[in-house]
Amino acid sequence: MPVTPPALLQNRRRFLQFLAASPILSAQQAATVIADPAEALNVMDFEAAARQALPPAHFGYLATGVDDDLTLKANREGFSKIHLRPRRLVDIRRAGLSIELFGTSWETPIILAPVGNQKAFHAEGELPVARAARSKRTLQILSTATNTSVEEVTEAVGRPVWYQLYPTSRWEITEKLVRRAEAAGSPVLALTVDTQAGRHTETADRFKRLDSRKCVTCHGAKPEDFFRRKPMFTGMDMAGITTGNPGLTWEHVRKLKNLTKMKLLIKGIETREDAKLCVENGVDGIIVSNHGGRAEESGRGAIECLPEVLDGAGSHIPILIDGGFRRGTDIFKALALGARAVCIGRPYIWGLSAFGQPGVERVLDILRIELELVMKQCGTRSIAEITRAAVT
Repeated sequence: MPVTPPALLQNRRRFLQFLAASPILSAQQAATVIADPAEALNVMDFEAAARQALPPAHFGYLATGVDDDLTLKANREGFSKIHLRPRRLVDIRRAGLSIELFGTSWETPIILAPVGNQKAFHAEGELPVARAARSKRTLQILSTATNTSVEEVTEAVGRPVWYQLYPTSRWEITEKLVRRAEAAGSPVLALTVDTQAGRHTETADRFKRLDSRKCVTCHGAKPEDFFRRKPMFTGMDMAGITTGNPGLTWEHVRKLKNLTKMKLLIKGIETREDAKLCVENGVDGIIVSNHGGRAEESGRGAIECLPEVLDGAGSHIPILIDGGFRRGTDIFKALALGARAVCIGRPYIWGLSAFGQPGVERVLDILRIELELVMKQCGTRSIAEITRAAVT
């Protein structure tokens, strides 16, 4: 194989650098970034707008997976392995998207997944998302790592939100978080269990190197500084406390179940065996999740894990899912396999980052329109009519 001379390599690098700095190329790239939510043709259009709006470290935190980002990519690639079975000559003048979860009706099966640290993406943090959830009558799950209290978010939404729980390394702290969410009216508690082992967010670290700001200015230098900007921990002594608990077991799940009257979901289940244990330990529901590709490098997309989790849980409890959902067809495929609802994360945060509340609303609108379209294409006039027969 011929070897490229060093001088030619250097000239090639200079040419590529020239192209990168070219005002013509920059103008072309800028033209592809939407300036208004109404310009978005799909939810992916918001990603470039978010990248343009955010500091590099914050976008990196949003974009990262773990290690080589294989699971992050698998979340998207998994949908390409599932194919639709369109049906014809069905009266599809109307398609109803409503669902029911734990006795409450929702207009669509699309849920706003918990995402922490939302002030990294918008000055008002979780409040524009809450207002969008209210406007679009959408279920919102609030993160333990929220920058806005559960009370404020509940007021902005106009109804209680579901609460996602990171189990801390001290039970007393965990108990206070649960009590506070319950006092705010939260009907459902979603315990996240996929971050016990820690993680290596390589992509986020690479983005940090592109950011000239000093992270310690906002985030502090000590481990307990993490909690300083998190109102759910106000008034608590967080010295030596972590949001991960490597000692978490099914005994803790049973303890939580006995602690609260809220329905208890486990978020982060990916296998048949753990799904069976959820049922055996009295869990009320499951969210199939690999933390958006941010938990471990299994290389399996969440949608690929869904069938075996459903098999393990049987028909005893509702199964939700998150991870890589970008299209109405993605949502339809998950519902066809047996999921009760789908949680989205990055898409609405892209919308939040670039445009605030209108961006979140437009993301929800696009996904709803796409889902209704594919439902009609497949001859399904309600969520209940979407069955395994609709995909292959």
